[in-house]
Amino acid sequence: MRKVELLSPAGTLEKLKIALDFGADAVYGGVSHFSLRIRSGKEFSMEEFKEGIDYAHARGKKVYATINGFPFNSQLSLLKKHILTMAELGPDAFIVATPGVLKLAHELAPQIPLHLSTQANVMNVLDAKVFYDMGATRIITAREISLKDLVAIKKELPDLELEVFVHGSMCFAYSGRCLISTLQSGRVPNRGSCANDCRFPYEIYAANPDTGTLFRLEEDEGVGTYIMNSKDLNLASHIDEILDSGVVDSVKIEGRTKTSYYAAVTAKAYRNAIDDYYDGKYEAKKYQYELESLQNRGYTDAYLISRPFEKHDTQSLDFTMQLGSHQVSGQADESGEFFLCKYKTLPNDELEVVAPKNSKVELINNEIGTTYERDGVIYLKLKELRAKNGKVWQEVHSGNVNPIALPTKFAPYTFFRIKAHEDMSTHPKR
Repeated sequence: MRKVELLSPAGTLEKLKIALDFGADAVYGGVSHFSLRIRSGKEFSMEEFKEGIDYAHARGKKVYATINGFPFNSQLSLLKKHILTMAELGPDAFIVATPGVLKLAHELAPQIPLHLSTQANVMNVLDAKVFYDMGATRIITAREISLKDLVAIKKELPDLELEVFVHGSMCFAYSGRCLISTLQSGRVPNRGSCANDCRFPYEIYAANPDTGTLFRLEEDEGVGTYIMNSKDLNLASHIDEILDSGVVDSVKIEGRTKTSYYAAVTAKAYRNAIDDYYDGKYEAKKYQYELESLQNRGYTDAYLISRPFEKHDTQSLDFTMQLGSHQVSGQADESGEFFLCKYKTLPNDELEVVAPKNSKVELINNEIGTTYERDGVIYLKLKELRAKNGKVWQEVHSGNVNPIALPTKFAPYTFFRIKAHEDMSTHPKR
């Protein structure tokens, strides 16, 4: 049985490496041109994107290049050049969103497989067959699709790969086809510059067109004003149902603009869920520990398992974002020898170690610090905060750029985190 692919976001070269090191089989990303994440795309130069592709291929993994924006006529010449340039880098597929771009990419770079973006809103056999006949080798289905409909598509088109989102931000509009940001700020979501207007709080007014009267509607306390704020998708506890269907080829995590820690933890959680499924050890609730450590808008299992009309818990009305169960204190640099501070850290803070897949942590106790295991979890305590230049600090903050010595060598990009409730009780002024 071929394992389902785990596909993670790559918003920067560092995030690309982290996602792969923490267990992703493939990543997706792109430069700013014609990508639906302009901000993350600006983090990649062509040279860095090529470096990322080489890094993945050296590990037997894949990179899919996003060319999923909606171009205007004035951009078509630039689009052609961009397709040819990206093809020279050797990605494993292009992700495109429109029939015209799909056809153009197929003509200009027939050697590159084509994946159809979720922006195309494919929800049925008819639409899937149209794009399959046009050359799409994989369809990233609409987030509103059901598992039952995926089975129907696969039955009709067994050679067509199907990819589904399992985690990340959800859009208020149908599969992300939103114009709220365009209308309010001129930032066009379908060209990669969404301002996330759906995440804002709103006040509700009523108007009488005959008299011109306008009055504010009073809201019940606790109802909230984030009326368009969708919760985040989280299907880690349904991976068994998804894989039992036998029709899903790739499960995808949203989040190219999220943090490096997000890239690591989501890859780790879903890697464990997938591996446990194939090893017969799947536990639905087990993987939520990692995912709850992330900032989130509240979680929902959305529509893959249940129909939209059956769901009444997909909106987070009271807040736009909440802290997770843990705060990231720092991460190991690429050498693995130094701690890069991400949050106020004091000597003897108990920091949980979150290491890349298959890496080992040496249990040690020396003058710099100690690493130890409790209940299957590895922890780090830094006895002193000794900078690379030899200076010893009483505390370090996220703005401190001095690398702090670690007591032993860790895998590059290992993260260190502290529980949020311990953080608040022991360091209330942070």
